[in-house]
Amino acid sequence: MPKPTLTAELAAKYRELVALLQGYGRVMVAFSGGVDSTLLLKVAWDTLGENVLAVTKLSPLMTAEEREEALSLARMIGARQRTIETNEPAMAEFAENTPERCYICRLSLCKTLKQLAREEGFEVLVDGANTGDLGDYRPGMRAVEEMGVLHPLVTAGFNKQDIRQLAAYLGLPNWNRPSASCLATRVPYGTTITPAILRQVEVAERYLKRQGFSQVRVRYHQDIARIEVLPAEMSKLLAMAAEVTDHLRREAGFHYVTMDLLGFRSGSMNEVLAAG
Repeated sequence: MPKPTLTAELAAKYRELVALLQGYGRVMVAFSGGVDSTLLLKVAWDTLGENVLAVTKLSPLMTAEEREEALSLARMIGARQRTIETNEPAMAEFAENTPERCYICRLSLCKTLKQLAREEGFEVLVDGANTGDLGDYRPGMRAVEEMGVLHPLVTAGFNKQDIRQLAAYLGLPNWNRPSASCLATRVPYGTTITPAILRQVEVAERYLKRQGFSQVRVRYHQDIARIEVLPAEMSKLLAMAAEVTDHLRREAGFHYVTMDLLGFRSGSMNEVLAAG
């Protein structure tokens, strides 16, 4: 397979990103293992070497696969990495699951990262936000702005497509990984978030991914699992209806299993906010 090439516009953004990182001098990267933060860590490490530290939270809001991937990608890049254990469902404000949930989570995380940055001698904390993260309802972005976290990919003008193209060019294995979000986003606002609910969702989504569904969300509605898949894969899900229902009843603890007729869409739990 020939190596991907960069357009002149993307090459210019790449150069700007490198220049930004050089200007920071020493940076701590909030590293989740998603394609955005992986690209940022790769470019930062290539640019600044030992002046970069990746910090990854290991949280019950992540699947086991996501936790392992975040560790293995940092090893592949060669970057120094620190991990921090978090337990968001144990935070009463978070578990209440109001529309400010993401703000509460990000604010707590940023405070922890800022403290670690001071201890490790890093003045600059960066994350992998891109221009597409500036839309929708994203209270978490408000928290990171308040805490002074920098977004070099935004500053350099990177959108999601730019990130995937540059990640492929640099040989990153997760360049085409489907977008992911924390498990708490599967739970409707107002429903208390518990470890048991998060595990139900994780078990259900792991099974569906292993059946070959490229993009899937299992939204939790107490006894009901509302499955979102890409429209092109809806017929496959329907053909597997009996098998899927049986598995999600036995292994994930749901009583009823449904398919969302609008298909997969990021942030579907926020639709109730717009409707209100």
